[in-house]
Amino acid sequence: MFTQLNPTIPLHVLGKGDGYAIGMIDYGQEHNLIWVTALDGSGEIWCAPNHKVRLGKNWTTG
Repeated sequence: MFTQLNPTIPLHVLGKGDGYAIGMIDYGQEHNLIWVTALDGSGEIWCAPNHKVRLGKNWTTG
């Protein structure tokens, strides 16, 4: 199942850098959740497994 995120979620992909999650792919309970991420530095779109993703800072929440 693909879920588009609106608004996007700021995050950090280990080994790739900071970016925004624009979607999630869920293949079921026996697979990792996949974060579809647009990277800030390069503009690339990467699909990162859940264990490689960390929540980014959100300045609006303090």
